[in-house]
Amino acid sequence: MGSVAARQELSENAGERGPGLKAGPFAYFHAEFSDVGLGQPNRPGEKAEEDSMRKTVAFAIVVFVSVVLMVGAMVWAQGEVVQQFDHGSINWSAGKVVAVGIGAPPAKPANMAQARAMARRAAITVARRNLLEISQGVQVDSMTLVKDFTVRSDIIRTSVQGVVRNAQVIDTAYMSDGSVEVTMVMSLGGEFANVILPPTPVGTFPMPPAGTEMPTSQVYTGLVIDARGLGARPAMAPKIVDESGKEIYGSAMVDREFAVRQGMVGYAKDLSAAQGNSRVTDRPVIIKAVRTSGAAKCDVVISDVDAAKLTSAAENLSFLQKCRVMVVLD
Repeated sequence: MGSVAARQELSENAGERGPGLKAGPFAYFHAEFSDVGLGQPNRPGEKAEEDSMRKTVAFAIVVFVSVVLMVGAMVWAQGEVVQQFDHGSINWSAGKVVAVGIGAPPAKPANMAQARAMARRAAITVARRNLLEISQGVQVDSMTLVKDFTVRSDIIRTSVQGVVRNAQVIDTAYMSDGSVEVTMVMSLGGEFANVILPPTPVGTFPMPPAGTEMPTSQVYTGLVIDARGLGARPAMAPKIVDESGKEIYGSAMVDREFAVRQGMVGYAKDLSAAQGNSRVTDRPVIIKAVRTSGAAKCDVVISDVDAAKLTSAAENLSFLQKCRVMVVLD
């Protein structure tokens, strides 16, 4: 990936840093310190006392911002379910596949601009190849990877390649040796999910008997499955089953439009974050999974009592159809 010190970074969203700017989050405070005379000799009397006060305030600001940034980074790292690969990752919480590619400049470029442009083009080609490779490893269900579909179907393989070609460049970094590093991202939802997720059969969702109602306190707006400590793994189309193996939630029971747009489930590492996720809105039911199921450990088993709690009210089946489900993993 290259050393940070050895490269100039260019963000596609934020623009290129100019040579006169100080990189990092404290550039603003550096200017502020200069204005208040931080590091200058104290002057006698009131001026010295005023300078001391300013330095104290400025230092307190730096400490505060440092703590905020570090805590924010820790929360982000701990809260995201990310599967790492050699040249990228799958962020299951964000529903994104990220890949990096590095391109070298030609041996004898006409000028620097041509060298950079050709190196960037080569980096994009490598990043797309890595993105395609990572996408092949996406777990669809407990038995199937995306590559299993692409091997069996030329249509699916071509469609997946088309999604990868349309991936976005989110960062470009120019190295001191002339090479270029590009980071690209594609969504697991939308076109990709539309290609991979199976069509929903008609009339497969188990509706409760007519007139069956639950008390208001037993009607929920979403489902949070706590699967921590079970070795559960993420997938695009996991299942939730009861202790006898009866399917309570799966790709055959959802509104496909919701599944394509936002994914069948959301993933988090923190229970509070999952409860507060807008996907499950304000009154989610929290259920502790008892074990995993399937070869890839993507499916989770819940108790028969909890299964009955979900399937006995039409309102609960409605939020399941709309994929209002979060799963908490280790």
